[in-house]
Amino acid sequence: MTFEAKTSFEPFRIKSIEPIGLISKEQRQRAMAAAGYNIFNLRAEDILIDLQTDSGTTAMSAEQWSGMLRGDESYSGSRSFFKFREVFSDISGFEHIFPTHQGRAAEHILFTALIASSKRKDLVIPSNVHFDTTRANIEINGMEARDLLIAEGRQPMLDFPFKGNLDTQKLKALIAEVGADRIPVCMVTITNNAGGGQPVSMQNIREISAICREAKIPFFIDACRFAENAMFIKLREPGYADKTPREIARELFSYADGCTVSAKKDGMVNMGGILAMNNEALAERCRNLMVVSEGFPTYGGLAGYDLEALAVGLNEVLDENYLRYRLGQCEYLGDKLLARRIPIVRPTGGHAVFIDAGAMLPHIPALQYPAWALSVYLYELAGIRTCEIGSMLFAKIDENGKETAAPYELLRLALPRRVYTQAHLDYVAEAVAYAAAHKNEIRGMRIDYQAPVLRHFTARLSWIDEREAA
Repeated sequence: MTFEAKTSFEPFRIKSIEPIGLISKEQRQRAMAAAGYNIFNLRAEDILIDLQTDSGTTAMSAEQWSGMLRGDESYSGSRSFFKFREVFSDISGFEHIFPTHQGRAAEHILFTALIASSKRKDLVIPSNVHFDTTRANIEINGMEARDLLIAEGRQPMLDFPFKGNLDTQKLKALIAEVGADRIPVCMVTITNNAGGGQPVSMQNIREISAICREAKIPFFIDACRFAENAMFIKLREPGYADKTPREIARELFSYADGCTVSAKKDGMVNMGGILAMNNEALAERCRNLMVVSEGFPTYGGLAGYDLEALAVGLNEVLDENYLRYRLGQCEYLGDKLLARRIPIVRPTGGHAVFIDAGAMLPHIPALQYPAWALSVYLYELAGIRTCEIGSMLFAKIDENGKETAAPYELLRLALPRRVYTQAHLDYVAEAVAYAAAHKNEIRGMRIDYQAPVLRHFTARLSWIDEREAA
């Protein structure tokens, strides 16, 4: 007989622990009020379960920690840099590889270099969906970020295997509309964080690549979660079931001219980023900018021990057993919520479960930020920190301050890598179910203060009272 267990489990043992914030509901309410009802302003020690982000929150492995002790802290030509470069070159195939202190630094250097070399100032950068820091780095350089996500990706509860795909017909139309000389680069984000952590198919990447090469437009991948996307391709796309995640990742990168990476995701580290490309002239411009802003190109704002941990993490993330667990953990939480009739983005993504707060809280208008209100409620109720992906992040604001709501109001429950167990996720599901059962207790919110760029990081809000809401 063959034993087939019905219980899935983490493919690792826990070797080190830290306590979590066991404070009372009354203390959480006071902490939230002091934070201006902004989860970014909370003290981490006051969080019970932190699902704000999967970025930089990974529990590193014993091999990574031991590698850090071998870190070479030489200012230039560090041994740790060459180890990191060899590992990422083997995965990506790119010729010019630069470490940065995090992903947004790689984006800033790339977009600054692109606009400096362009004769046009009315530039447009298309993508499936640009995430918040990418969009900010594009717009702060005076360019336009254009989202070309397929229609299926804008329907949260539609079950479709590759909802992160870029609409290639819209890309062709954009090129015809503005001209290739106004598009310094085309990007695709894998997986599509803003739309529910949804993957992009290999077929879609091939088609984007062919369109860009015909138009002589560089094609870059925002590859924060390249390994998770590779695993989705293995599981969902015909012809890839027998390929390893590493083989799929290599093919995926082969269609691109370069990439930016927040290594705080699939790099499995707490800090770091990558900028990589094949074009020598563009690499030279980026290298010169790096020296001014990030440091010497062989350390890029990172310590040698960071580069050692990243070199190990890039290999560990492509382990198939780990990736099955990683995607399975998200699916487990998603199934728990679906069983409780909680509307979520389907199918579940690779790094997070996204609650459709607009559908869950229909009594709260979009510009009263239902997902943000739900995030505040869940923290006060159960000590769970989450992240809004809705009109607070993506509303369009004109020169008169008038807002147009985002296309959807999502609450992201991002799972840090190798951190929480099934029992933690069971607790989260119970808390969300309670919130859904008591949804009429949740009111809309108003903004009392906001910064002109990336307002969600520092905004201060307050509840809208019942009379005002009515």
